[in-house]
Amino acid sequence: MKKTLILVNITGLLIGISYGMHNPIVPIFAKNDLGASYADLGLIGLANFIPYIFIPVFVGVLLGRFNNGRLLSLGIIINSASVYLLSLARSVPEVMAFRAMTGIAHAFFWPPAESIISNASTEESRIKNIARFTGFFVSGFMIGPLIGTFLLEGMDASYRLLFQIATFVLASSIIFSIQVAKKHVPVSHSKFSFSGIKEITKFPQVIAILIYCASSFGMILAIHPAFLNDRSMSATAIEILYFVFGASRVVTLALAERLARHTAKTLIASTLCISSGLLLSFFSGSIVDFAIAMTLMGFGFSVIFPLTLEIILRKVKKENSGVIIGAYETVFGIGWAIGPIASGLISEFSGNATPYLVFFVLGIGISVMSAIKKKTLESAANS
Repeated sequence: MKKTLILVNITGLLIGISYGMHNPIVPIFAKNDLGASYADLGLIGLANFIPYIFIPVFVGVLLGRFNNGRLLSLGIIINSASVYLLSLARSVPEVMAFRAMTGIAHAFFWPPAESIISNASTEESRIKNIARFTGFFVSGFMIGPLIGTFLLEGMDASYRLLFQIATFVLASSIIFSIQVAKKHVPVSHSKFSFSGIKEITKFPQVIAILIYCASSFGMILAIHPAFLNDRSMSATAIEILYFVFGASRVVTLALAERLARHTAKTLIASTLCISSGLLLSFFSGSIVDFAIAMTLMGFGFSVIFPLTLEIILRKVKKENSGVIIGAYETVFGIGWAIGPIASGLISEFSGNATPYLVFFVLGIGISVMSAIKKKTLESAANS
């Protein structure tokens, strides 16, 4: 089991490095090389994330029936193809199509990885192991922008060459996912269960927090780099800011097990940090200001996802965890899809800084609601 966890963590690290190298550059590439508007960027983000609304439920059904390591490997293959094709894109619709492939691939990466980790963990060690895996992925996402900065500045690489190098890094992770597949032991052959998915609806406060945070996260991934570029940040400066973002997430994830002892307070604090970072971004104009904003948001985004998943998994039997993970990731995908399209349209018609103010107000509302329902959150977290 321990070796399985090591292999999955290395896989996550390499995928994270690839994501960190190319993901912050996609909106800049689309805007500067292909002439994409903010509305176009919103559509590109929507195309990227909307498959994640539907595919995780399907993958969740497969988790109990097929080798999870092979599903993970399939995701890596699709993902590698999508990033390479991105380097050949000549129009916004092509970028949308290739980012949709990335969204499909991501659904074959995250749920299988979470299922592998959950099945290889005890109930007591599960949140620590999921947080550790997330930490490896985020560490890669932190390292990737530094490699991207070196390639863009030190080697004068083009955006397209950067995408191709990121493809190579991503594809190399299949070496480790194949080893995971060799060690996979099916937990059950459970069938699809709507009653299992209904378990998610028992946590409305958790769902509200998750959708808000996923929406904000989608905006930071799909729209924020272009906004930073319009605020006079160069591509290398943007890569550095996403390194700061990743570093904040890594440090926070290292504290996840300790923070989990105060789940309700941590969820409220995380939402407030995201809101504060968004408000600071609205006013910021310098790299130092943006770095502080990214640090705040890095803390907020890091612990919310493992904590909310743990709250839900505590209520289900281990043999049904695959379906529940798929349903959880679908809720995440709904938020992920809402964020880019909403912020892209708001930017197009009301100014590119306005989404940050709008999402700040929403975040404060979610935080107030969570504080009022704090006892309910504590009850869900401790049940």
